[in-house]
Amino acid sequence: QVQLVESGGGLVQPGGSLRLSCELSGNICSINGMGWFRQAPGKQREPVASIITGGSLAYADSVKGRFTISRDNAKNTLDLQMNNLKSEDTAVYYCKADVWVYGTLRNYWGQGTQVTVSS
Repeated sequence: QVQLVESGGGLVQPGGSLRLSCELSGNICSINGMGWFRQAPGKQREPVASIITGGSLAYADSVKGRFTISRDNAKNTLDLQMNNLKSEDTAVYYCKADVWVYGTLRNYWGQGTQVTVSS
């Protein structure tokens, strides 16, 4: 069974920083890609940042210059450094992994971690 566990969410004041982390575990043949998504109240879930193995990085326009995504391939972890946080960044942040399991490409999601930006 593949599991994703997020950590690092919490309450921060505007202009502050948080670092989210996602750990992937299970019987995985290989990781095709990993990314962060977020969903604010009343809005659809949207991509924030992603890393494609053997490919490229991608950021949503709203977070470029403020957020940085990174991977530790040895640990199968995915981090999101969030700086200069704004109130509109408030959302539940989800980690997503696109992995090969027994010859099948599958998507897995974490349970999410709440990020609240408020004074």
